[in-house]
Amino acid sequence: MSPRAAWRLEELGFERTYDFVGGKTAWIERGLPTEGTGPFLLVAGHQVLRPATATCRPETRAGQVRAELEPGPDAICAVTNDHAIVVGRVRWKDLAEDDDVRVGEFMQLGPATVRPREELRDLVERMRAAGVKAILVTSEKGRLLGS
Repeated sequence: MSPRAAWRLEELGFERTYDFVGGKTAWIERGLPTEGTGPFLLVAGHQVLRPATATCRPETRAGQVRAELEPGPDAICAVTNDHAIVVGRVRWKDLAEDDDVRVGEFMQLGPATVRPREELRDLVERMRAAGVKAILVTSEKGRLLGS
C-alpha cells in the first residue's frame, strides 16, 4: 500500500495501517497472497521453489556436508552466513576428499542466484542454455529462500 493510501485509511478511521515499502515484487517474493493473473503468474518463487535446500556455513567440515547432502551430480549446498545470506555454493562433485577441510576453503564464491519474481519460462530457457540444473533463489537482500 502506498503512503498516501495508508494516510487516507487512517483518516477514514482505520487505526492500524502499514506502508509496505518493498512494493508488489517484494510482496510476492515473501510468498504473501496475490490475486489475479498479472505478470507474476508463473514465477519461480511460486512454481518450483524448494525451501528444503541444504545449507552449511564456511566453517562446516566437508565430511558433515557429505553426510547431510543427497549424493548426485545436481546436489548443492548453499553456504550461508549467520543471517542466512548466501555467500557461496558447494556442489556434490566439488566436495573436498578430506572430511576435515572446511567448506570456506573450496566453496564457489558468489554463486549465481535469482529472485522469486523471475518469470519461470525465461529462467528455464536460460538455465537450459547454460547447462544449469539447479539455481539458488534469494531475496533482494541475498537471503536464501530455496532452490
